[in-house]
Amino acid sequence: MATDPTSLLSVNAASGAYRASRDMTARNAAPAGQETARPSFGDMVSKAGADALQTVREAEATAQTGLRGNADTQTVVEATLELDTTVKTAVAVRDRLVEAYQEIIRMPI
Repeated sequence: MATDPTSLLSVNAASGAYRASRDMTARNAAPAGQETARPSFGDMVSKAGADALQTVREAEATAQTGLRGNADTQTVVEATLELDTTVKTAVAVRDRLVEAYQEIIRMPI
């Protein structure tokens, strides 16, 4: 089954955006006089997409290593479960983004 990497981009972007927002909340205690550079939403989405693609690639490499007999079963199962979670998250985020886009399109001007 061929996977379109752009379909994973939305999920990965959402995961990355969540992690970035969590990190920004933790760094919110910066001194009052200093401005910190904050990443844009697009940057967070791009990073999340890249993280998701990296997870997919690592899981595939682990599975191939397991098929050759060079990895134990537990490692292969853990990588497969992480891959499954990443794909499900990406699809859910993509669906929500499409739904939000459709709602925006239906708004009267």
